[in-house]
Amino acid sequence: GERRMVRSADWRGQSARAAPHAEARAVRLEDPAFWLFSSGTTGRPKGIVHGHKSVLAAGQAQREVLGLGPGDRVFATSKLFFAYALETGMLGPLALGATTILHPDWADVERIRAIVARHKPTAVFSVPTFYRRLLGLQPEQLAPFRDVRHYVSAGERLPQTVYAGWRAATGREILSIYGMSETFCVIMMTPPGGAGALRSGKPLAGVQVRLLADDAREVANGNPGVLWVRHPALSSGYANRPEATREQFRDGWFCTRDVFVRDAQGYYSHQGRSDELLKVAGQWVQPGELEEAVLGLSSVAEAACVAVPDSDGFERLALFVAARGVDAQTALAAAAAACEEKLPRHKRPKWILPVAELPRNATGKIQRFKLRELLAQERGHKA
Repeated sequence: GERRMVRSADWRGQSARAAPHAEARAVRLEDPAFWLFSSGTTGRPKGIVHGHKSVLAAGQAQREVLGLGPGDRVFATSKLFFAYALETGMLGPLALGATTILHPDWADVERIRAIVARHKPTAVFSVPTFYRRLLGLQPEQLAPFRDVRHYVSAGERLPQTVYAGWRAATGREILSIYGMSETFCVIMMTPPGGAGALRSGKPLAGVQVRLLADDAREVANGNPGVLWVRHPALSSGYANRPEATREQFRDGWFCTRDVFVRDAQGYYSHQGRSDELLKVAGQWVQPGELEEAVLGLSSVAEAACVAVPDSDGFERLALFVAARGVDAQTALAAAAAACEEKLPRHKRPKWILPVAELPRNATGKIQRFKLRELLAQERGHKA
């Protein structure tokens, strides 16, 4: 049959032909306005349906926690299809009357350094991986970053080494933000002066949270629980996924499947995904603890830990390590020694494996399912 080329829409042409006054359409706050897609770190991405009400919450954390407004400049290093960047790097600044700095290319260290030096943002929103890359610059190259008032991190756990290294290099703390595509907007944030790599923050005004144990009872301070959230910008559910929607969206609440601990001051600390926590020798282990044990080593650039069943069906830990400035075997030996020194026996990994770099999706998050596949190939059978 005849094949025709489908051309992209001519936006300028269509705009020129449009009527000068568009007719407003009546919509309700809950009517679908846009979809976001989950990052696919555990497999196939899910379409997340948001209503018009979700847009109204944009910028709350920037306004209430950071005090941003007209005259401030905001820069997010991630692409706008990442919910974190769409709120903090575009819709949030627009809602506040602030200026947003946009760039069309994929972020790299030198390009971001040039943007910060030229446009002098008030606040920078990025991810732990990128802060780690920036720390590879020479001290004089980091000079423009010392003039930025606020740094914020989201997307994954902020390693203590990155937090401490950034503060030493720039004199600025990195504040943590926690949110999800299902809420579109920020759920919690650490206020200036209250930061710390392990603190995800306090819930924003109007956001309700619960920490529930396996029996659906609320847990006390200091005990881990799965976070449920009620948010003004909560999605109505997953597109064409009724079973997943029923499982995680219940009576106006959403199950994040993230495990947190709340301290006596009301700060929440992220412990990992509920499906990643496992019991070894009858005790709970969080894979992030293993990553923290080796990330301070000069020979380790990146590390990620995943839970994998062994040949007898028992859950075990596999630690993947990317070397920095040394060969893979030297990095593996250093990682093994660090785990033996810092971790009790039941928390040490069964396998430590080399990778050139960790597999990440377009938003910078580690694709842990690919690491499990890699280990399965190494072991010669399906994990």
